[in-house]
Amino acid sequence: METNPIPILTIQTTPFDDQRPGTNGLRKKTAVFESKKNYLQNYIQSLLSSIDLRDRQGCTMVVGSDGRYFSRAATEAIVQMAAANGIGRLVIGHNGILSTPAVSCIIRKIKAIGGIILTASHSPGGPGGDFGIKFNVANGGPSPDTVMERIHQVSRTLEEYAICPDLHIDLSRLGRHDFDLENKFKPFRVEIVDSVEIYLNMLRGIFDFGAIKSLLTGPKQLKIRIDAMNGVMGPYVRRILCDELGAPANSAVNCVPLEDFGGQHPNPNPAFTVLLADSMKGGEFGFGAAFDADGDRYMIMGENGFFVSPSDSLAVMAANLSCIPYFSQRGIRGFARSMPTSTAIDRVAKAMKVALYETPTGWRFFGNLMDSGRCSFCGEESFGTGSDHIRDKDGLWSVLVWLSIMAVRKQGVVEIVRDHWAKMGRNYFCRFDYEGVDGKAAYYLMRDLEAVITDKAFTTQKFSVGNNIYSVEKADNFEYIDPVDGSVSRKQGLRIMFTDSSRIIFRLSGSGAGTGATVRIYAESYERNPERHNRETQVVLGPLIAIALKLSNIHERTGHRGPSMIT
Repeated sequence: METNPIPILTIQTTPFDDQRPGTNGLRKKTAVFESKKNYLQNYIQSLLSSIDLRDRQGCTMVVGSDGRYFSRAATEAIVQMAAANGIGRLVIGHNGILSTPAVSCIIRKIKAIGGIILTASHSPGGPGGDFGIKFNVANGGPSPDTVMERIHQVSRTLEEYAICPDLHIDLSRLGRHDFDLENKFKPFRVEIVDSVEIYLNMLRGIFDFGAIKSLLTGPKQLKIRIDAMNGVMGPYVRRILCDELGAPANSAVNCVPLEDFGGQHPNPNPAFTVLLADSMKGGEFGFGAAFDADGDRYMIMGENGFFVSPSDSLAVMAANLSCIPYFSQRGIRGFARSMPTSTAIDRVAKAMKVALYETPTGWRFFGNLMDSGRCSFCGEESFGTGSDHIRDKDGLWSVLVWLSIMAVRKQGVVEIVRDHWAKMGRNYFCRFDYEGVDGKAAYYLMRDLEAVITDKAFTTQKFSVGNNIYSVEKADNFEYIDPVDGSVSRKQGLRIMFTDSSRIIFRLSGSGAGTGATVRIYAESYERNPERHNRETQVVLGPLIAIALKLSNIHERTGHRGPSMIT
């Protein structure tokens, strides 16, 4: 306990007009947070002030980061400001490290009012990279729109913030640390906890660790290759997959969290996992996986570098949840996917006679469904999958689901996926990202495109590309009515659906770091014939992409010669 009470100061400031949080909180270039005076403090104060004072006084919050550059300085500021704003207790990961799934887990475990996560997800780190602040609410999930709007409204008129600049905490010292503050009856407490333990204990209650360990260590040992991409997942991979489940230490690579992620893009996407793909192509490993910086996204590869698309992964997992004790004991109440995600899981839901919910992009929409008992399992095409064990995406949980399926079915990744296609058909799917688009150009592109596809005459349109003819069945701007609270989310993406189950979708992304807009084009085509399941995705979807480019005129309107990335 400190002998002298620590003073609380009130600092005058001026508001910023660009602190509206997006799909994944507030994300900007690191330099914005680091060099703009009071930019970080303003947003933290806005976040804390958005919580009702009666709920805030004496409450518990969780704080964690993916270890990226500026996280330590930001964590210290959060500790100082939380103390000054009446928070009673902070629970922080060792060295400030906590994965996003672990934060969600701990919030729910200790019944915290919420958690602050310092991450820009799969975006680069370092002084020239990105930085972000996410706020997960009491159910462990991302902030709903109402909370984000409250934060933004506070930020627009903020004139001062409260802080205890003399309060310092050693993030490397595990345990409880109490501080006396001026004019406070109770001490302010900071608990530095093991980053992995609480999350690991949760996983032990979900999976058959014995079966997975036998798979990884038995006579027919499955050799795995796991790339933590120098993000937050290194300690989790080492502790859970290696120490707990017996995978050899050399199964895991890039397991030291680095502030700049080793100069790499911590994105579990084929474009950024070339080394993993090369190691898988050698045939030595039967299972490969990679995680993003904060551990909520993942990628799966099979033997010889076989890439499992996120939408296929979602559908395969859904069809095999009975392999997981958690689901075999509790049952399955429903599935959910974001609107742009492939409809492959819809076919699984129909076969299993399980409800399927189609939501806007953003994990917060799944939270209401899970809290109300409507949904057990959900996912997005952006490499995120999860269930009602927490309220956020969970990369390592997803990997353990795959390993459990392999242990029960005694099959490899490729065989499992091909069996699934044979039973359900294959949904070919791809996404084109156009990043850094001028904001006005993106707005007018979407506005004009909506006018075209919502014209009554458009539903009678037929598009001919080569030998392919696509007849429009329906076109709209996706609108979601939440079945739990009746809230309406409008203008969530332009959809063109064809009579053969093909789809084209256009959507503006809300998760960038403020360097222009991102326009995303999605294409999907369904193939039932097993003899046509081994075609190249881009060849199959080429005609749909050609239609999308012609309809949108995106290259001419944005000045981009092609997409920034294809997934």
